[in-house]
Amino acid sequence: MSKDILLSEQSDGVLLITLNRPDVMNSLNFALLHAMRDKIESIRFDPQVRVVIITGSGGKAFCSGADLKERATLSPLQVKEYIHTIRDLFTTVEELNKPVIAAVNGHAFGGGTELALASDIRIASENATMGLTETRLAIIPGAGGTQRLPRLVGKGKAKEMIFTGARIGADKALRIGLVNKVCPLENLIEESRTMAALICEAGPIAVEQAKYAINYGMETDLHTGLAIESNAYWVCIPTEDRLEGLAAFREKRKPVFKGR
Repeated sequence: MSKDILLSEQSDGVLLITLNRPDVMNSLNFALLHAMRDKIESIRFDPQVRVVIITGSGGKAFCSGADLKERATLSPLQVKEYIHTIRDLFTTVEELNKPVIAAVNGHAFGGGTELALASDIRIASENATMGLTETRLAIIPGAGGTQRLPRLVGKGKAKEMIFTGARIGADKALRIGLVNKVCPLENLIEESRTMAALICEAGPIAVEQAKYAINYGMETDLHTGLAIESNAYWVCIPTEDRLEGLAAFREKRKPVFKGR
């Protein structure tokens, strides 16, 4: 079952993961969460995967959040298990040692927006609609939305969106910094692959360490953040890739990085 609800395609160092429940707007049930967790963990130490793109099947929805039909059948204890599972999954996405691009095609509500927030870069189609709508169901975002959204768009705008449960279009999402880029739906995957290809041209160890330094440095004071950056830089110094980058610059050719 999990093979059907989560599709994956790998080529040229890029893994495209597609949430494949279009009949329910790619909503997240336990089975899909478990399938995503297993896929993400399986590529953590795979050198053939340099960048991950996550999208939804069909043109209407990236992910509408929790599967509310499944939710209605869960006991309070099972709801706690669900929240724990989705929160841990999105943290795993955020902490993955490879860049993650969310290709937001259509509706992304609740957990759908939270999945995009856990990604490193967000590219939205022109028909995308995003929002943390949980307060309209008398709950709050439970997969990181109250923490990641204000860090991205600022406290005031995040409070406005979460308190009202507002849904915003792609253009406004771009204006407030919720997404990096907006493009026509038919170009979304191509634009995401173009971004991924640019990342793949960089040294993989350097990209991994840059993500580490940004993620952990943002959570502390500047002095500590600079120390984190220095330690991440030291990891890059003894690598073959660093020497290859210098050699390629000197020889005026494109470098061939091997992640060593």
